[in-house]
Amino acid sequence: MTDATSRTRRSCIAFVAGEASGDLLAAPLVQALHVQAPEYFCAGVVGERMIGAGCEPWHHVRELSVRGYVELLPQLPRLLALRRDLDRRLRSGNCSALVGVDAPDFNLALETKVRASGVPTVHYVSPSIWAWRAGRIERIRRAADRILLVFPFEQKIYEQAGIAATYVGHPLASAIPLRPDRAAARARLAALALPGLGLEAYPQSPLICLMPGSRRAEIEYILPVFLASARQLAQHLNGVRFLVPIADASLRALLQRILAARQTTAPDPDRVLLVDGHSHDCLEASDGVLVASGTATLEAALYKRPMVIVYRVPPLSAWIMRRIGGYLPWVGLPNILAGESLVPEFVQEQAKAPQIAQAMLAALEDEPGQRRLDERFCAIHESLRRDTPALATQAILQTIAQVRTQHA
Repeated sequence: MTDATSRTRRSCIAFVAGEASGDLLAAPLVQALHVQAPEYFCAGVVGERMIGAGCEPWHHVRELSVRGYVELLPQLPRLLALRRDLDRRLRSGNCSALVGVDAPDFNLALETKVRASGVPTVHYVSPSIWAWRAGRIERIRRAADRILLVFPFEQKIYEQAGIAATYVGHPLASAIPLRPDRAAARARLAALALPGLGLEAYPQSPLICLMPGSRRAEIEYILPVFLASARQLAQHLNGVRFLVPIADASLRALLQRILAARQTTAPDPDRVLLVDGHSHDCLEASDGVLVASGTATLEAALYKRPMVIVYRVPPLSAWIMRRIGGYLPWVGLPNILAGESLVPEFVQEQAKAPQIAQAMLAALEDEPGQRRLDERFCAIHESLRRDTPALATQAILQTIAQVRTQHA
C-alpha cells in the first residue's frame, strides 16, 4: 500500500505551528502520535523538525512568522488567504482534530471557526494571559476544547476559569540535559570546521551566543543592538567570538546583509560566526547569551547560561501593547518562572548597547552569582521535566473521544 493510499484511509490530526519555536515544541508530539495512534496521520503548517518527524506540510511555518501589530498589516491579505485554505482543509471531513501550537493571534481565531463545525480543537502552549491581555481567556474558552500547558503555575488559572487544561511539562526540559557539557558542545562545533571559530587553537576562548529571534522583523530590530553590544564586549574579552545560530536557512541572507551594513558598529567580521542550525550546541558551548525575549530565553536557562534579555519592537507596536496593558514586571521566561529578576532585561528604549554589554560583563565576572543562577535554573528545569509527548498525545486522543461522545 502506498503512503498516499494509506492516508486516504486514515484521518488527519492537523497542526498549525506559528514559528520556529512551535516547530521545536510540536516535533516530539508528532513522533509520539505516529507510535501511539498510527490510525492517524499528521499534517498542517509545519517546520523542518515536524517534517522530519513525519508531518505532511500543507504550508511552511515561516509563512506565519509575523511579529507585532504594525508589521502584520502588509501581510494581512496573504495570511487571510492562508487561513481560508486551512479552514477548507480542516472542514473537509477527514480531520479528527486541530492542534494549534502557540501563535494565538492566528490560531485562536482559526480554532474558534473550526470548533464550531464540530472538529475537536486543542491549543498547545497557553497564551500569556498571566502576563498581559487577560481578556484573552474568553477567546480561549470559545476556541479550544482543551489547553496543553507547558508551565505548572498555569493550571490553577484554567481551573478557576473552568476551562479544560492539562499540564504536560515543557519538552525542552527533557530534551536538554540537566547538566550541560560545554567542552563536548565546543568539540561538536569544532567538528563543523566553521571558518574563524578557532576552537582547536584556542579551546578556552570566550564564546558569546547572540540569539536575535527567528522572525525577520525582530531580527531587524534586535540584531543591530546585539552587534553594537558585541563590539563593546570585544574590547574587554580577549579572543572573544560571537555565535549567531540561524533558525531557518531563509534568514541567512538577512543576517549577512545586517552584518555588512553594520561594519562600523559591529565586532570585526571574523569574530561573528553564522551557524546554520545547531542552536543548542551554540548555547551549550557558550559562556553567555544575548537573547531576544521568547522561547530562546528558556532554552538559555535550561543550559544554565548567564544571559541578558532584550525586547524591542517598532515604536507604534510598543505603544499599542502598552495600551493593552501588562500585568507582570518581566518579559523573559526565566524571570517569570522564578518570580523574581534572576537575569537582566532591557525593554524598548532601555535596550542600549552600553547597558547591555555592561550587564553581560558583570554576569560573566560574578562567579558566586553564576553559581546561584545555576541552582535556580536547575530548580526550574526539574519543575518542567515530564514525559511531554506521551502526556500531550494522551490528552489529544482523550479530547477527540470526548467531543465525539458529545456529538453522538
